[in-house]
Amino acid sequence: MPNSFLTSDGITVPAITTEQMIEIDRIAIEETGPNLYQMMENAGRNLALTIIELAEKISEPSILILAGTGGNGGGGIVAARHLLNRNYNVKLAVTDKSKIKKVPKKQLEIFEKANGVILENIENEIPDIIVDAIIGYSLFNAPRGKSLKFIEWANSKKVIKISLDIPSGIDSTTGKDFGAFFRTDTTMTLALPKTGLTTKKCGNLLLADIGISKNVYSILKIDYNSPFKKEYIISID
Repeated sequence: MPNSFLTSDGITVPAITTEQMIEIDRIAIEETGPNLYQMMENAGRNLALTIIELAEKISEPSILILAGTGGNGGGGIVAARHLLNRNYNVKLAVTDKSKIKKVPKKQLEIFEKANGVILENIENEIPDIIVDAIIGYSLFNAPRGKSLKFIEWANSKKVIKISLDIPSGIDSTTGKDFGAFFRTDTTMTLALPKTGLTTKKCGNLLLADIGISKNVYSILKIDYNSPFKKEYIISID
């Protein structure tokens, strides 16, 4: 497991565990800000920008975003809205709308009011790009139910694929999988890279700024030197 990653400028970026990321989120949400709505918006906008870059060489690309019910799914829903606002052919599928959490649910409502397409069935879809916003770092056992079906369906398609934060089905601390995991080309991880990220399973690695203050990292005694200069999304390896 990597303890750190390097940017193209040679800046060392520390890698963190799932437990540390949970605590970073908690401190930001409960003590320092930004709040969850802000972080989710930042994550989704950065994801949309990355998708747009991946889609540049495709004429009239069709994009399918697979979203879970938690924060990772919320980021995917935000990305769908930004793409819709830019007239991209984007569709959204959610693992279980009845169980979606409060903040992602609000994002879904906004997407619906913008006349976004939410699919009940993805079996007959033929997208050019599939986006994995199904589970993220909150994985604690093997994917099952609709999440597993989404992963298996996506893995059967030979198209461009991108995962948000970490490919669904991979433990963000250890990098181990539970059998089925989303086989991606690119992973855009958030805030800090996770120790479970490996190029073998996660493809090209990107790091996105979601607005977390360096003071949050200081509280947890994480040695942090911001790698973001003019950019909000950078390559790491």
